[in-house]
Amino acid sequence: MAETRAHLAELDPVWARIRSEAEQAVIDEPLLGGLVHYSILHHPSIERALSYRMSLKLANGEMSEQILREICDEAYGLAPELALSARADITATYERDPACHRFLQPVLFFKGFQAVQAYRVAHWLWTEGRKDLAYFFQMRSSEVFGIDIHPAARIGKGIMIDHAHSIVIGETAVVGDNVSMLHSVTLGGTGKEEEDRHPKIGDGVLIGAGAKVLGNIKVGNCSRIAAGSVVLKDVPPCTTVAGVPAKVVGEAGCAQPSISMDQILRGG
Repeated sequence: MAETRAHLAELDPVWARIRSEAEQAVIDEPLLGGLVHYSILHHPSIERALSYRMSLKLANGEMSEQILREICDEAYGLAPELALSARADITATYERDPACHRFLQPVLFFKGFQAVQAYRVAHWLWTEGRKDLAYFFQMRSSEVFGIDIHPAARIGKGIMIDHAHSIVIGETAVVGDNVSMLHSVTLGGTGKEEEDRHPKIGDGVLIGAGAKVLGNIKVGNCSRIAAGSVVLKDVPPCTTVAGVPAKVVGEAGCAQPSISMDQILRGG
């Protein structure tokens, strides 16, 4: 058994760590034993665990857990990048969220992580032409997690959404890799035109709580958007914007704002 676990850790260190933490969680809190076994320890891979967790969360009287699990299993089987992105999201959450102390927590408890994984399956369905199923995933994610991400939006890996309540990401939005955002962020459109109308967020961007980024504008790599800001124009790379409407108020303050999570505006 030890040899098998060592081999597993070498092949998939994220999943091996989640399993190890799950085993310890059962020891620490036996009343959660059933939840932890069914959600983590019963499964041979992170893909199967995510399928189970997602189907359990999103099932309702209109769509059974079994059907949703089959859909998720198909997605993870045909698109390995979904689980690779999930691993990056778990690592990002652990590294950036001071309330996250184990890799296990996002999978079991964090609705920001769970909603992003539901979006990833929905986006795969969308690209496969199965748009009504994708809309169902979007609807249920909004109802269950309070986060509304259009399945056509394009979102990179290493995403951390802290607290996550009331996040809205529109149809033609693009979010790069290693982006962090807090609750009540809107990446919205302007007008009723159906063409490209939502923001394009670069890599390494930090978006503060309650910020609204509206229209087909670009937010440059490694920039910061202060909490409560309304961004209506392009944001240069490596800068900080704040205010209503948002204006450049200085440099980003560090090379990777989304990783440092430093939201303090310092006077120049």
